[in-house]
Amino acid sequence: MSSSEPGQESARALEDRYGSARTRRPRRRLRGRKAWFAGLATVVVLGLGSYVAYSQWFATPIDGQRVAFEERPGNAMEITVDVNRDDPSRPAVCIVRVREINGAESGRKELYVPPGVHRLNTVVRSIGRPVTADVYGCSYDVPEYLSTPERPTE
Repeated sequence: MSSSEPGQESARALEDRYGSARTRRPRRRLRGRKAWFAGLATVVVLGLGSYVAYSQWFATPIDGQRVAFEERPGNAMEITVDVNRDDPSRPAVCIVRVREINGAESGRKELYVPPGVHRLNTVVRSIGRPVTADVYGCSYDVPEYLSTPERPTE
């Protein structure tokens, strides 16, 4: 047997195989200006990426908001809608609806929004007694039957 301890033999065998911790090159850290520029570049890239993602997938070009609603006789409700759009010169369509006390939709109406107009009033008829009204959604894809002044034939 050798005069060295058994633990040293296994440690020496590992050093022979993988190299010793003392001979390994220490990891270099970013210091000073390099670290500051790396951090700044990361923040700029993340900021630009966030802006692009928001403008592509989350920003809406048109939005309708209920301003007021009031119950009318005969199961009807009057609703006032504000339409915010990125291009006011384009016509739009908004869908407004009324709901009963149980939350079920009981009436719906497509509302043509002419160019330049941002606030509209309309009356929506309901199959039951309405308790609230809201804007379901708005779009620039106006159906042809809404954009023509002539009524469709029945």
